[in-house]
Amino acid sequence: MITAIKEFWNKRPCNIRHSKKEIGTKEYFDEVEERKYFVEPHILSFAEFEKWKDKDVLEIGCGIGTDSINFARNGANLTAIELSEKSLEICKKRFEIFDLTADFKQGNAEHVMDLLTDRQRKNKFDLVYSFGVIHHTEHPQKIIDNVYQLLKDDGEFRLMLYAKYSFKLFDFMAEENVKDFSKADEVIQKFAEAQIGCPRALTYTLNQARKLLANFEIVSIQKEHIFPYDIPNYIEGNYVVRDEFKNMNPQQYQEMCEEMGWHMLIRCKKRII
Repeated sequence: MITAIKEFWNKRPCNIRHSKKEIGTKEYFDEVEERKYFVEPHILSFAEFEKWKDKDVLEIGCGIGTDSINFARNGANLTAIELSEKSLEICKKRFEIFDLTADFKQGNAEHVMDLLTDRQRKNKFDLVYSFGVIHHTEHPQKIIDNVYQLLKDDGEFRLMLYAKYSFKLFDFMAEENVKDFSKADEVIQKFAEAQIGCPRALTYTLNQARKLLANFEIVSIQKEHIFPYDIPNYIEGNYVVRDEFKNMNPQQYQEMCEEMGWHMLIRCKKRII
């Protein structure tokens, strides 16, 4: 399973096609960032990059580094872990282009303790951040248990997990003409990512998320992100709103996101046992 997961993300790192400019150039990275935060603006308020100046931040699953570069720009002492060699190669190039630094670790976050130095394990982290990664791993609970060990007593754990019941699920069930909700996991597994065939894409109900995070005190859980754009046009770089959303006002759209969003944004603190 871990080999299949790595090969999937090496073949097409997440968001790599957010720009048609030459990969690895400043222009490419600027356009990738602009597009990512245009369609996922909730990331900015969730991550609060500016809050972590001079703080020790561990990012689990940095991908090509869009969030990573913003932690670094805002002065965080960033340690970034990534399974995909190709993704990490692009992320490192990004830091080089913008003359910023981080401590990069290539490997499986289920074995994060083996990837970190004695000093990092001892001093621990003010923030552990993982946006849309843990649900792609073979054993999510292993990562969660490691995070508990690596978080300072007053630190924060912020993660995004896919929501089991969302507009995305209902949208693709309709597209596949599936009316049997026992097949929900099968449908969402197929369509979870921009590329078909993701070997691992778990989804969570609120209760399942709470169980996964049983050793943490959950501060907040918020649902966000319903993609309102026509996919074929979006692939070509055009933002054409789907007919279903054209007449919705911003308040209606936000209320729908809070009820049926694909992204479950979770902030939690370490429960001292």
